[in-house]
Amino acid sequence: MLAYTYPLFDLFGTMLGLFVFFIWFWLLIVVFSDIFRSHDLGGGSKALWVIFVIIFPFLGILIYLIARGGKMHERAAAQAAQQQEAFDAYVKQAAGTSSTADDLAKLADLKAKGVITDAEFDAQKAKLLS
Repeated sequence: MLAYTYPLFDLFGTMLGLFVFFIWFWLLIVVFSDIFRSHDLGGGSKALWVIFVIIFPFLGILIYLIARGGKMHERAAAQAAQQQEAFDAYVKQAAGTSSTADDLAKLADLKAKGVITDAEFDAQKAKLLS
């Protein structure tokens, strides 16, 4: 009964329309995120691009991709690298890891200041090197 009221061709057309809509919506999100992530655009330029994309949605996205699409990947890769560096620095700080050479330098500094004795220095040095 449903096949007579809604032909298969119309079903495929509806599916294609939904697919195109979702791709356009995804591109809209990507373009807006790139506009606001871009450091080489000033505030006025960003506002003009946003207004242009809002007023002429399909044309605005296509023109943005043509005009600035070549550098979108570079900006995204730079942001990902910056986030990775921040994450690595946070992990190092949170883990409190230091190298054996750093620990030995700290021990030598404590010994030179007279905070620890020679015996304590030798015991800690042996502990670090084992």
